[in-house]
Amino acid sequence: MSMVAVGMTSFVVMVGLMLLGMPIAAVMMLLAVAGGMAAFGEAFLISAASVLWGTMSENGLTAIPLFVLLGELLLRSGMADRMYQAFAAWLGRLPGGLLHTNIGCCALFAATSGSSVATAATIGTVALPSLQRHGYPMKEALGSLAAGGTLGILIPPSVNMIIYGSMTNNSVGKLFIAGILPGLLLTGLFMLWIFIMAKATGMAVRHEPVPLGERFRVLGGVIQPLIIFAIVMGSLYFGIATATESAAIGVVVAVVFIAFSGRLTPALLQGCFLSSARTTGMILLITTAAFVLNLALSLTGIGEALTKWVTGFGLSKTALLLALILFYLLLGMFMDTLSMMVATIPLTYPIVTAVGVDPIWFGIFIVIMCELGLITPPVGMNLFVVQGIRPDRGSVGDVIRGALPYAVIMILFTFILMAFPGIVTFLPENM
Repeated sequence: MSMVAVGMTSFVVMVGLMLLGMPIAAVMMLLAVAGGMAAFGEAFLISAASVLWGTMSENGLTAIPLFVLLGELLLRSGMADRMYQAFAAWLGRLPGGLLHTNIGCCALFAATSGSSVATAATIGTVALPSLQRHGYPMKEALGSLAAGGTLGILIPPSVNMIIYGSMTNNSVGKLFIAGILPGLLLTGLFMLWIFIMAKATGMAVRHEPVPLGERFRVLGGVIQPLIIFAIVMGSLYFGIATATESAAIGVVVAVVFIAFSGRLTPALLQGCFLSSARTTGMILLITTAAFVLNLALSLTGIGEALTKWVTGFGLSKTALLLALILFYLLLGMFMDTLSMMVATIPLTYPIVTAVGVDPIWFGIFIVIMCELGLITPPVGMNLFVVQGIRPDRGSVGDVIRGALPYAVIMILFTFILMAFPGIVTFLPENM
């Protein structure tokens, strides 16, 4: 059997085991060890041990627990409530009303949390009572929250970008900076859709005008997250700090803000630390298994064989990327984003770089594909997160139908990035 056939068979087996409910880290480690030992015997275990040690002691991955902790601090300190009040005061008068607030608040929370599921759950918990009280249609309200939550892994900082950078040896700082313009543009497109949809359907819900003085008073709810975002991204852009150092600075600034607000308690810190430890443990276990799988693919020559096989078709960059959009769209219907990313990067990254795709650009591309997976049934995580916190007992179909237009917007936005790659590469090239 050729290496290409072995690689494709292994991938199908891996996806099948994941769909059966086997943990992603266990699946990847099992396949890596089985394949490596079949080819090299016990020598593979010695190599895998050094990879495990090197991965867990890699400095770049220490940014993950710090950014997870930063998101937990913002989540438990009540900043999300204050953010929502501020956005509602300023955006509530637009056609679409609080739906704009949902997107704007998700974007700002994403700029400090790094997790799409946390963004959707946090903003949804704050927003849904107000949306229901003002009579917003549940389909549109839930769809905007599910889609807005996807911005969590595109607008930096992003745990997914850290993992991509570590697995492909690309600069995490450049990936973070590369995500800023696409994140802002996609936020703008989401809000443009809400404006058009509200006008077209007559759902132009406008709230009572808030006095200017009150609007400026609640504006403080967005200043603190913006300061944290500016410090983290500014220190990266100007080369003052690495991703890990900028994350540590962000945590310190967040703790100072929480202390001044009088909310810093031992119970809050304990909750943040325990939740961060659980999340980080899960992420690093999956990442470590992915590195061992990478080793197996490299030593057995499967990755190189697949690259030569695909490039042998003579596909252009555009044709290859269009095929990958379809590939990730189908895969995202059945796998969660982190599993999809770590399982496919060892296969797709060598192929796209072989045809000349910029590795930083591809990092943003794959993150957007993961975003799509968050709102495509039947396994779209954000769909079920938002469904789980809705105040009524409606069908999950409401969330799916509400999120569908945003999925279309993401696909169209990917075409825009393919036509104008400078949207992604401009800022990193000028760091």
